[in-house]
Amino acid sequence: MTDAPQGLPPGLGFLKALVTILTMVLIGGLITVIWLLVTQVPKMAAAPALPAAIRLPDGVVPQAVTLGRGWTAVVTEDNRILIFGTDGALRQEVEVQ
Repeated sequence: MTDAPQGLPPGLGFLKALVTILTMVLIGGLITVIWLLVTQVPKMAAAPALPAAIRLPDGVVPQAVTLGRGWTAVVTEDNRILIFGTDGALRQEVEVQ
């Protein structure tokens, strides 16, 4: 009978070490991504500040509302965009052609 070789062939030991290192790097990367999602996403998901009240001019019917940092835009059915500040005061009016 022939004896079975003991240990790994010469090239396989290096490959085993590379696979082990890759596994550790992948686990570390996964932990890092999860940590960043848990700690950073709540900071980014803060809702913009809304004014307490927006008073539209008489006869204006809103069609859409867009929120930005420090402003709120209201698109009206008569093809105008009304931009309000955080205090609810009308800042600018843009007519859409």
